[in-house]
Amino acid sequence: MKNIRTLISLTLAIFVTFWVSTQVASQNTATKTEVEPTSEVVLMSEVEWSPLNPARGDQSPRAGTLWGDRTDSGASGFLVEFVDGFSSPPHIHNITYRGVVIRGTIHNDDPNAENMWLPKGSYWTQPGGDVHITSASGNNLAYIEIEEGPYLVLPTEEAFDSDDRSINVNESNIVWLDASNITWIDRSEMSISADEPKLAFLWGNPQNGELSGTLIKLPPGFTGKIRSNGSTLRAVVIQGRAQYQVSNEAKGKTLEPGSYFSLEGEFVHQISSEAQEECIIYVRVKGKYEVIPS
Repeated sequence: MKNIRTLISLTLAIFVTFWVSTQVASQNTATKTEVEPTSEVVLMSEVEWSPLNPARGDQSPRAGTLWGDRTDSGASGFLVEFVDGFSSPPHIHNITYRGVVIRGTIHNDDPNAENMWLPKGSYWTQPGGDVHITSASGNNLAYIEIEEGPYLVLPTEEAFDSDDRSINVNESNIVWLDASNITWIDRSEMSISADEPKLAFLWGNPQNGELSGTLIKLPPGFTGKIRSNGSTLRAVVIQGRAQYQVSNEAKGKTLEPGSYFSLEGEFVHQISSEAQEECIIYVRVKGKYEVIPS
């Protein structure tokens, strides 16, 4: 009987030790997998420039990285600056890209197409493998985004059909939605007569776990917050100037057009626009986010 009691005691002790070890390991694993909220800001004045197409040397537009690496695999976003009067020869790209005009006007179409100039705030996509030209007028700047690098410029002899199709959307044809149309804009702290922030869907599937691209239009004098849902949110100022501040930082920053901010994890961005001018911001995010007026 004594031996049986001893065996039971040893078995129980081993079980308790195993259970405690498992719980501690589980807690440590949970702690390690928690993502610490992080944020990043790249001012337009801090962007580092290099040739977009090194093969063209001084004739190449300039490119400035905001996030990722366009010369490597994976997604990335970068600015492209064209000189006034720039017009490329017919060419293709190995991948599909999206673009938003920040400054000046851009024509991007079939080599034989009539000029269709896209002003600031306009949006276009260029399918991989599709022969086209790109022209620019004025002091020009655009934001370009790809899902899989590297970004290459190739001759027309290598054209192929990627199954993607080109889209050119003039800023005057963009459909803006307010809080009465969608739940992404919080109307609870905003008077009905106030000039409301608006949102436009550009691409993707704006559902939980899915990537999408949108534009936010903040009215003059807007003050409020952008709240992310835990995934990475990337944003580029397209028009106007924004005052930007992360909730855990004491000092805000002024973001000129072309400036970039991002956050990873559940974060609240304090955001405001100037009293005299509306501000338009491009946002890339997986899932949903909220615009909350103060």
